[in-house]
Amino acid sequence: MNKEKNTYFPEIEDIKRAAENIKKVSEVTPLGYSLRYSKQFQSNIFFKREDLQQVRSYKIRGAYNKISSLNTSQSSCGVVCASAGNHAQGVALSCKLLEIKGTIYMPAPTPNQKVEQVKMFGEDYIDIKLEGDTFDDAYHAAMIECSELGKTFIHPFNDEKVIEGQATIGLEIIQQSDIPIDYVFIAIGGGGLAAGLSTVFKILSPNTKIIGVEPEGAPSMKTSIQNNKNTTLTTIEKFIDGAAVKRVGDLNFEICKENLDGIITVPEGKVCETILELYNKDAIVVEPAGALSISALDFYKDEIKGKHVVCVVSGSNNDITRTPEIKERALLYANLKHYFIINFPQRAGALKEFVVDILGENDDITYFQYAKKTNRENGSAVVGVQLKSASDLKPLIDKMKHHKFFGDYLNDKPDLFQFLV
Repeated sequence: MNKEKNTYFPEIEDIKRAAENIKKVSEVTPLGYSLRYSKQFQSNIFFKREDLQQVRSYKIRGAYNKISSLNTSQSSCGVVCASAGNHAQGVALSCKLLEIKGTIYMPAPTPNQKVEQVKMFGEDYIDIKLEGDTFDDAYHAAMIECSELGKTFIHPFNDEKVIEGQATIGLEIIQQSDIPIDYVFIAIGGGGLAAGLSTVFKILSPNTKIIGVEPEGAPSMKTSIQNNKNTTLTTIEKFIDGAAVKRVGDLNFEICKENLDGIITVPEGKVCETILELYNKDAIVVEPAGALSISALDFYKDEIKGKHVVCVVSGSNNDITRTPEIKERALLYANLKHYFIINFPQRAGALKEFVVDILGENDDITYFQYAKKTNRENGSAVVGVQLKSASDLKPLIDKMKHHKFFGDYLNDKPDLFQFLV
């Protein structure tokens, strides 16, 4: 399937060989019908549950397919990867199963829970090296080791065998569905999964529309497609760490720009809403990247009405210590959490007046940081208020101004907001 000279496109026979190759280590994950989401969007919504893999993400597919393809010389020298997340776990388990020594570079701030997971999957076949403060630092160190010791680098997405391994998800979806699929929503980080899956559908189910979903704060594929060249972003929002990359794979870009029928960015706060909904209402635990595809449905609700839709749930390696931040981002996105600078008059009873006369009966103070009085008349406090309804915001601000308590609204001042809260 070489559309252009010197441009790689996966061949369906190579993808089928990958599926045969990984079948002993990769689960054929369920394609489950979501009653709640189907009712909400008046569609038939299915979840491809890659979060149920042994390593809790699809990454085992590409990692195992790549590492198992190495020749004897490459295998004896060992492999190296750089990752702080799902790819590291996929490489670790593959090394143990194939009895190949691997070195996994991770940034020093990587949570200990993730380090322990990698150790568990790799056991004595892997060494973990914590290097630098960022993924780029770990990646640089990994490449030095590959160069100096002749080891093979296992790239998380920009590799033919990795792409073909991830593409096997597409084969499974088509085999599992007894009805034509109208839409597939799929998260994009480096683009390996999107490149592989979209190729399968373009060959075997060309009428299916493939929609790529990126974090709003890391739109590397969307930017590259708009520019018609692979583009490196200067800065990204790293919250959705499983899909936040500054530059997608060169191989993946060429494939995705041909195959994707649409690409959308989703706000990080919307993703947090989805994570909490899936946990509270469906008992499904997903990581931020794993919720991307489902989060996009709201933005396509008119197009998908009455259609058959698949969302690939890419992973569930969520760190429970992030829960407070997830809740906070979800409330901010829903316009239910608001922060203000409140000017309290320097007199007895001012706080009581604020609580009784200004706050609504359903409003809740969730944050209060009082500063020393700056003058004889007023003292300032940063106050966080959670509302029951977003429509309660304007009446609240109006009452603050009327009673001369209002100092400033912080939600729309990100620099000041992050400094004070």
